[in-house]
Amino acid sequence: MNVLDLEAFRATPLSREPYEHIVLPGFVQPEALRGINADYPQIDHSGSFSLDSLKFGPGFQKIVDALESEEFRKAFEEKFAIDLSNRPTTITVRGRCASSDGKIHNDSASKIITVLIYLNPSWEDSGGRLRLLRSRDSIDDVALEVSPSDGTLVTFLRSDRSWHGHLPFTGERRVIQFNWVTDNDSQWVSLLRHRVSASVKHMLSFGKSPKAEKSEQPSGM
Repeated sequence: MNVLDLEAFRATPLSREPYEHIVLPGFVQPEALRGINADYPQIDHSGSFSLDSLKFGPGFQKIVDALESEEFRKAFEEKFAIDLSNRPTTITVRGRCASSDGKIHNDSASKIITVLIYLNPSWEDSGGRLRLLRSRDSIDDVALEVSPSDGTLVTFLRSDRSWHGHLPFTGERRVIQFNWVTDNDSQWVSLLRHRVSASVKHMLSFGKSPKAEKSEQPSGM
């Protein structure tokens, strides 16, 4: 079973405003999306978690394998006209969103390309919709707003102007973030940061309601 619709990705033109990006609804094949959600890791708190801190089933493992495949990398190399063959990668997973998430931010300079895959089956709330922004000054300076659901892909080339964020939302918001990064040190730092964050959240979680949990780091994923 094909997990990702790379043919549709190759056929989608690269948009250049407000920065180089692609938005592709239905990037995850419907049958695969059902399997991914059935085997999605249980995440009771906001924040991003590294794969090695989570437990998940074979349906979810299929999308991990697809993201780490040579075919996936080559498709992105062609689209963004960039050599990624020797670039390390990172994968983090989110399951819940806190009211403090979504603040305007830009990804760190160590990231080359950001890939966001949204996995909620549907989305009705006005909050939590990713906004690609024209500037860092206002969450309402919107070039494009994306519903975080239905296997939608958002990917962009990180730059000094790749600002993004979303309006507040509290609840389940499933997203995988995949990045190519500049070097192994950047990969190691990212993994260490998420491992420490996951450990701290686990220690502080006793006696707390998941809905009361707040992310320590601003996120606009």
